[in-house]
Amino acid sequence: MPFVNIKTPEAALSAEQKAEIGHRITDLLVEYFSEHARAHTMVLIEEVKDGGYYRADAPFSIPPQYRAR
Repeated sequence: MPFVNIKTPEAALSAEQKAEIGHRITDLLVEYFSEHARAHTMVLIEEVKDGGYYRADAPFSIPPQYRAR
């Protein structure tokens, strides 16, 4: 079973964007593994709260202009 785990800042993507990512990644994996893989492909998009991870030794918070509208 192909499994893809994506972590993104909380509120960076809209529900529609997450759905599109799920569909496009599934389609990509089907290209490699065959159509039989579609029913078994898992795409998990996890949202991490602001300050829940670090970049360059500092807590990361997504700037307001990059939040999903």
